[in-house]
Amino acid sequence: MKVLVAAAVAFVLLGSGAVWAGAATAGTEPAASIAAGETSATPTPAPAPTPTPTTPAARPAPGAATVSTPLRTCSVAGLAEDSRLGEFQAQVVNADTGEVLFDRGGSTASRAASVLKVLTSAAALSVLGADYRATTTVVAGPEPGQVVLVGGGDLTLSSTSTGDESFYDGAAHLDDLADQARAAMGDTEITSVLLDSGYFGGPDWEPSWDRKEQTDGYMPPITALQVDGGRADPYASTSARSEDPVGQAGAAFADELGGAVDVSVGTAPAGAAVLASVQSQPVGVLIKQSLIVSDNALAEMLARLVAVESGTGNTFTAIQPAVLAGLAEYGIDTTGILIADGSGLSDNNAVPPAYLTKLFRQINAREGSLGEIFDGLPIAGGPSGSLSYSDRFSGANADADGAVFAKTGWIDTGYTLAGVIRAQDGSTLTFAVYALGDVGDNAKQAIDTITTGFFRCGNNLSNN
Repeated sequence: MKVLVAAAVAFVLLGSGAVWAGAATAGTEPAASIAAGETSATPTPAPAPTPTPTTPAARPAPGAATVSTPLRTCSVAGLAEDSRLGEFQAQVVNADTGEVLFDRGGSTASRAASVLKVLTSAAALSVLGADYRATTTVVAGPEPGQVVLVGGGDLTLSSTSTGDESFYDGAAHLDDLADQARAAMGDTEITSVLLDSGYFGGPDWEPSWDRKEQTDGYMPPITALQVDGGRADPYASTSARSEDPVGQAGAAFADELGGAVDVSVGTAPAGAAVLASVQSQPVGVLIKQSLIVSDNALAEMLARLVAVESGTGNTFTAIQPAVLAGLAEYGIDTTGILIADGSGLSDNNAVPPAYLTKLFRQINAREGSLGEIFDGLPIAGGPSGSLSYSDRFSGANADADGAVFAKTGWIDTGYTLAGVIRAQDGSTLTFAVYALGDVGDNAKQAIDTITTGFFRCGNNLSNN
């Protein structure tokens, strides 16, 4: 009897386990797996609802990798606050990488003074080429015994005798033209001379220029025919300039022909026979002569020749489109640049410092023919030129002597300096500094001081 009871209990326990096992697998097993002891009438548990799929939240995309830049600690902020700098603008760039190290209004186009001559020179190299020479000719006139002296834009043509160098070393000479003309005329005596200066159009004076530039000896009227840049003293850089440079050239030519010659202004006949010709120094040389002492006449000569060669005209208004077209070769945005002349004497010129730092990177690399410009730049403490004077890079600023290659600029409303620095740490910088507004002559020393600061800082120059 005990055995039967025990067997019954075991059967119940086994049955219960089967039921619990079925419950645990409900909804996942087929109906045929119902545990023993259950009948088909026993309700089948309802399947569990299928979970609604959910889309996991999108992970945020990784940000762009941060490029580390050197922590620069050499500041010239105090020097930039020097009141002698007036309305101060500047930019400094690492010439090798193009990184802007220092910027104060670098994108604002402002008057650049004689630093504009760098743009004129770059356009001349692009349009004319380093080997271009301006030609002055003598052709047969319409009357017997008459010749025409035709200006070809060479403002360096000299009244001094061949072998006697004027201020413009290597210039062509009028006596050479006279000798050639006499030989070409043979037995026919030259009795009259017409002066043809029509290669350049008028006016011969840019309206925004101050006439004192002429009387003080810095700028002649711009005519295609003249001698010695219109100077009274052909050997001096600074000399009062003629009010009638065409007449001055005619009188000097008549003297070379013997003096008893009638001289008048006229136009050469079309197709007239060429009796004589002389040529200027090549553009590459003229650029160097212009930049080293900031010669205004040469800069205007180059600008006007660029305009004529470009086909934009032969007047002051033709210079802007011609020079900008010439600068296009260098691939630098010229937006905002205004060019009223070739020398930078006008207040109406406007060039951003940032344009100069870019152009000087190419000049420093001697791209194309731009090495001609670098070779003409004044050098701080150098043997000659506008940075060799005793008031430039003197005293403590002499630290930068021999390391700053730059074009100077000065007009009544500002002083400028732009070029290349071989910095103390071995890096190479390009820079442009403007001190504009109501500034005095001591602005030059303030410019030298901050430029020396750039030299000392080198690639560690901070923009703070």
